[in-house]
Amino acid sequence: MEYLLLAALVLAFPVIAIVALVKASNLRTDMQRMALRIAALEANRPAESSGPAPAGALDPAPDPTPPGPSVVAKLWVDPPEDQTPTPEGAIEPPPAPVTPPAPATPKASFEERFGTQWVVWIGGLALALGGVFLVRFSIEAGLIGPGVRVALGVLFAAALIAVGEWARRKGNLAGFVAPPKVDIPSILTAAGTMAAFATVYAAFALYGFLSAAMAFILLGLVALATLGAALLHGPALAGLGLVGAYVTPLLVSSEEPSYWALYLYLAIVTAAAFALARMRLWRWLAVTAVVFGTLWTFPGIDYLAVEAVGAHLFHVIAGFALAALLIVSGLLFGPSAEPGKIDEVSSGSIAAYLFAAACLTVATDHSGASLIVFALMTAATVGIAWRTTAALWALPAAALLTIFVMLEWAAPQIYETLVLPAGVTSNAIAGPSTGSGLHLALGAAFAALFGLAGFAALDDRFNVARDARTALIWSGTAVVAPIAILIALYYRVAQFDRSIPFAIVALLLAALYGYATELLSKRAPRPGLAGASAVFATGAVAGLALALTFALDKGWLTVALALMVPGIAWIAEQRPLPALRYLAAAIIALVVLRIGYEPRIVGNDIGTTPIFNWILYGYGVPALSFWTAGVLLRRRADDVPARMADSAAILFTVLLCTLEIRHYINNGDVFRTSTALAEIGMQVSVGLAITIGLERLRVRSQSVVHNIGALVIGGATFLAILFGLLVTVNPMFTGRPVGDGTFFNLVLLGYGIPAILAAILALIAQHSRPLAYRVVAATTAVTLAIAYLSLQIRTIYHGPFLARGITTDAEQYTYSATWLVFGVLLLVAGFLLRSQPTRMASAAVVALTIAKVFLIDMAGLTGIYRALSFIGLGVVLVGIGWLYQRLLFPAKVPPARDIKPDGQE
Repeated sequence: MEYLLLAALVLAFPVIAIVALVKASNLRTDMQRMALRIAALEANRPAESSGPAPAGALDPAPDPTPPGPSVVAKLWVDPPEDQTPTPEGAIEPPPAPVTPPAPATPKASFEERFGTQWVVWIGGLALALGGVFLVRFSIEAGLIGPGVRVALGVLFAAALIAVGEWARRKGNLAGFVAPPKVDIPSILTAAGTMAAFATVYAAFALYGFLSAAMAFILLGLVALATLGAALLHGPALAGLGLVGAYVTPLLVSSEEPSYWALYLYLAIVTAAAFALARMRLWRWLAVTAVVFGTLWTFPGIDYLAVEAVGAHLFHVIAGFALAALLIVSGLLFGPSAEPGKIDEVSSGSIAAYLFAAACLTVATDHSGASLIVFALMTAATVGIAWRTTAALWALPAAALLTIFVMLEWAAPQIYETLVLPAGVTSNAIAGPSTGSGLHLALGAAFAALFGLAGFAALDDRFNVARDARTALIWSGTAVVAPIAILIALYYRVAQFDRSIPFAIVALLLAALYGYATELLSKRAPRPGLAGASAVFATGAVAGLALALTFALDKGWLTVALALMVPGIAWIAEQRPLPALRYLAAAIIALVVLRIGYEPRIVGNDIGTTPIFNWILYGYGVPALSFWTAGVLLRRRADDVPARMADSAAILFTVLLCTLEIRHYINNGDVFRTSTALAEIGMQVSVGLAITIGLERLRVRSQSVVHNIGALVIGGATFLAILFGLLVTVNPMFTGRPVGDGTFFNLVLLGYGIPAILAAILALIAQHSRPLAYRVVAATTAVTLAIAYLSLQIRTIYHGPFLARGITTDAEQYTYSATWLVFGVLLLVAGFLLRSQPTRMASAAVVALTIAKVFLIDMAGLTGIYRALSFIGLGVVLVGIGWLYQRLLFPAKVPPARDIKPDGQE
């Protein structure tokens, strides 16, 4: 504590000096602007004379020299031009004579850049590093004592600064006129200031020649001197000198570093950098200082001692305070802010130090001091965003970092619970700490902070959310942060189990969001209010879903997230805010990732009951939710969110059916490796049924997702039929039994039902798909039907084991007769349906029968069966010819009668 008080007192002196310098510079700038304004007004006044000016008289020529940068007051953005109207009755002065534009400056060549610029910059850096390395060499070699080293460092720094100032005043160096883009005086001065920083720091941290107060007073003086010199020498000095000051602690190191000395030094350097960036409005310098200041938080962060935590906390607090004091536009001594504009530098500087505080909180295992500091900085960030819109992007950054801290606190509890041993050794390793009082209090405070601030910002009395984007940021933060914090606390405390208290809190949160939606809907319309109402309504839906999740058993969080999607889609339909549609898409992606991580959703607790198990709830409810959301989202546009909802609906429907089948066949083990005829047959039937449904749906919806889904699922099912049913699990090849039933057996399940479904698909696609698609569907149906009839005949003759026994003449004749009858039935169906693919399938079956009769039956059959086979084939073929001649291709009638043939397609 005494170090912290001393640091605050010491740091106050240079900070006060910097603030005074900034105020003086601002007053000087305001006086110069006022002088210019008065001069402009006097130039526009009419001449005080009794008569008009003589003809041909000219106004004095304007001064072609523009005012210097010290005369023109600037912001982070350029100020608007003065558009003061001419007083009524005044005589407007004649326009100024047009001066020809100055000739364009020729572009410098590589040799000119190298010889006049690059070597100077590198030389300045080499001088500074040479001084540092000279001190280091003297230490390692023991050539001179510490006092002499410090004295030589002071002389070296003074010499460089003196030469730089002399060169600046003379305007030349060694008799050569300096080219306009070369900044040799600035380079020399920058090297001198860097050497001065290193010398003072070494005298304090390495040798103990200076006390803490004296060392940092001197460092503050060096920083102020660098600030004043940079105002004269320009950005080269600022870049090299101050960046070098940040790097100095890396070059001048110690075996026993002091974090307090380091961070007090960095606080003074950061204050000088921010003040210089503010006075000269150098955005790049502010960003560089913020980046270096944030990176200096991480040295030694993984193994912090107790006494070092305070120094690290002081560093992030000092950087945060200095950024708020000097960098944030529209706040305290920062630049003027443009109304309604969010400034990246202002937001990023605050968010960067808050990020450092969050990392420090995690690194210290959520110690009390780091948590309190992070909470105070988060509250300050909300206050800064409330005060100036320029820092508004820091608000969602603060919410995300808060969520990160809370989730990181919750994650170790879950991880340790999963990896701790069970059984008799369950107490061998100490379990995770159950102390969570501080986090619960902070979680509630964070939720209240973001929620109340976000809602209050939409009140017209405060005039905080002035446009649609600002209102969306405030309302989005007010909804997302409390819900995410509640989920993190639920994970930590309840560990995925039921929790009625958390369900009550979620229900209360939903009621508050619903009430906020009602209040906002009653206010006078203004930009962003409708969108904010939609965001709070979405929060109400999310709260209800979480209440259901917390009140029920494990795995309901996935279901709750899925139930949020149709609710958000309905709100997006009532309030057409594009962000809501993409929010629904983001939640869909989150649910898909969740089931990809663990398809069983609840792990081994999936249950063994067929159909009514966790697969039905975990996939059926999301599938129904996504189907509903797809319909609602497509009412306005068939865009990416709508297509994501339709795609997820198809995916979850397929997974629901597939996993339920696997669960049923494998007694609850969906990950078991198995290839059974029953499973493949059921999967094929489900695939064909889903394809039929999507074919009907795509005609009405005209959705590209439904079209692609039908093609993909149909193609996958066709491959399963070709390589699965006909080859891999074919009972003629595997030798496995097909069941004891004569007709109701696995042959019916694996081939009969899929054949009927494939035929229905071919009929449905008759008027909506190309001929090639219909031919493939019809061929698949016929192939499955032939396979079913053949295997069923085999079952009648051989029982459940189809691969056993010999094929008798009666069996061979039955194959031929059955195929022939099936071909005739297909032909009749083709005539009735006026379907050419069906008639062509009939022709293929008849051709197959003819080949069998002449190649197999004629050689293999004997006796009456061979005769009956040929007689039956002949009769059928003659009958087929008669049908074709009578119905499809009748004889041509004489032209005079002018009678159209019957049955023509």
